[in-house]
Amino acid sequence: MGKDNKTNPDIIYELLSKVASPADIKMMSVPELVKLADEIRRRIIDVVSRSGGHLASSLGVVELTIALHYVYDTPKDKIVWDVGHQCYAHKILTGRNERFDTLRQAGGISGFPSVNESPYDCFNTGHAGTSISAALGLAQARDLKVEDHKVLAVIGDGSMTAGLAFEGLNHAGSLHTNLTVVLNDNKMSISGNVGALSQHLNKIITRKWFVRIEEEWDQMMNTIVGDPALQFSQRFREAVKGMIIPGKLFEDLGYKYIGPIEGHEISYLIDTFQAVKDLEGPKLVHVVTTKGKGYPPAEEKAQSFHGVSPFHPETGSALKTRTRKTYTEVFSDALIDLAVKDERIVAITAAMREGTGLAPFSEKFSDRFFDVGIAEQHAVTFAAGLAMAGLKPVVAIYSTFLQRVFDQIIHDVCLADLDVTFAIDRAGIVGEDGVTHQGLFDLAYLRCAPGMVVMAPKDGPELKRMLRTAVEHPGPAALRYPRGAGAGLDVAGEYDTIPIGKAELLKDGEDLCIIAVGTVTGPSIDAAKSLEDEGFKVAVVNARFVKPLDGKMIAMMGERCGRLLTVEENVLAGGFGSAVLELVESRKIPHTSCRRMGIGDVFIEHGDAGEMRAKAGLDAKGIANAARAFIIETPDISTGFSLSAGHGEKTAG
Repeated sequence: MGKDNKTNPDIIYELLSKVASPADIKMMSVPELVKLADEIRRRIIDVVSRSGGHLASSLGVVELTIALHYVYDTPKDKIVWDVGHQCYAHKILTGRNERFDTLRQAGGISGFPSVNESPYDCFNTGHAGTSISAALGLAQARDLKVEDHKVLAVIGDGSMTAGLAFEGLNHAGSLHTNLTVVLNDNKMSISGNVGALSQHLNKIITRKWFVRIEEEWDQMMNTIVGDPALQFSQRFREAVKGMIIPGKLFEDLGYKYIGPIEGHEISYLIDTFQAVKDLEGPKLVHVVTTKGKGYPPAEEKAQSFHGVSPFHPETGSALKTRTRKTYTEVFSDALIDLAVKDERIVAITAAMREGTGLAPFSEKFSDRFFDVGIAEQHAVTFAAGLAMAGLKPVVAIYSTFLQRVFDQIIHDVCLADLDVTFAIDRAGIVGEDGVTHQGLFDLAYLRCAPGMVVMAPKDGPELKRMLRTAVEHPGPAALRYPRGAGAGLDVAGEYDTIPIGKAELLKDGEDLCIIAVGTVTGPSIDAAKSLEDEGFKVAVVNARFVKPLDGKMIAMMGERCGRLLTVEENVLAGGFGSAVLELVESRKIPHTSCRRMGIGDVFIEHGDAGEMRAKAGLDAKGIANAARAFIIETPDISTGFSLSAGHGEKTAG
């Protein structure tokens, strides 16, 4: 696990080596805390340069993290980190520094907050916009249970564009509970002026006597001049305040607004949070930080260093140079090819322009590209509106984030049978990002939507054909493809469409038929070839379509082989294998026994993607083992169904 990822012995951590918990930093002076921040940054850069991870976000909140743990009594006081990809300093300070070398490795610590990992992680996070709602729930539970602790939500990196964040803000403002929202503004969300005047104003605004004067002013004006004059006085005061103090929006929502404040001056951060700590009601502290702070390559290219693969810490350059295209790049090239020929095609993403491969499209067709921010639900309903008006929107979203859009897919797209294409990146096992980012549910939640066409390519050329098929199909269609490079991706030239619902027979056989979908098709062919050496004649079908299925092909292979083994990189419950079982049952295909391979009723943690696939049995060896066992265990085929377990699934005896 940590074999190739040991701590760099050349880096000396004089202060960090003394920190076992947040209690240890409370004994340090401000100059020592400043030095500690430098050591934490070196530690993060050292580990992430070897393990990969979310670098720039975590570097930007080091001083903020130190100040929060210095002022607040964690884990009694609760800190909810929105998304959680900025939590590395938090993990280092809360007893996980010795294990930080295992970051994102199988059996190691997660790259995101995990309640199973530490009591300091009070809520699981990995998707954007959840922190305020979760923190409000924790705060209300505290009040109902008559407990006494503080609750904070730290939100930034564009998460304030998420509708859920504003829903939480709105509700918290109306409840008047004691809750602190820390807006980490790193120029990817709300920005504001930072300087001596604003800092001076905030030193005043956080003093209890200033708050008391505001309240007593209203009482005095009401007593002296009555209600009409009081209303005028309040409007005048708020107008003046709005001119010199940013954050009027938050004030109107019911928050005491403090900011913007410099996010890299530890002494000022500590003073501010100590003053804010005991203020009653909801508070919003606006902290301005620099993403990638302290590491020049990350400061200069914050977007590129948001999530990184292993790199040279001295230069920031990648350790490995890719020689093959990724599925994302193939999608990007194909979409541009199609858009050149059809001006009705528009592209939409939710704050993932680079991640989804749409940056080249946005540069070539700036008026036909829309980045809606972290607002996946809006992205899909917006696409529905475009489609209703005759355009052909392509919505590119990661599989794990598309989960947030289930209702919009059904209600706004499928119900009206609209021409919307869903390009689903990062489908299947994604590896080191772990449990919150595995794209293992899309086949199940898309398959149940009436009218939806669902596809998964086996390689690059097929991805291009499927994208054209989806775009030219007059109704809703989705294609899902994995993260990273793969077989046959360096392709060029023209490509045609695929007849909707048409599978292809890649290898014939009579003992068993493997029906695979997506990128497990390649390992299925390898498995069949290895079994051929053992005397087993195994057929392989590339299903291509999860919906609609090629019923004719499946019936033919069921009757010919008697054994059907479905393989998918998706949860078994409601997935591709379930669809095949339903078809075999509904058509009453005679003398056909079915087994399924996929992911069982478990969440898949972080680790190397290849190792995870092998553990789930979704590599060539695992598929061959399952096929061999199926043939040996069922020498005489009779009508019926036999279900096999996926990774982690339990079956009745």
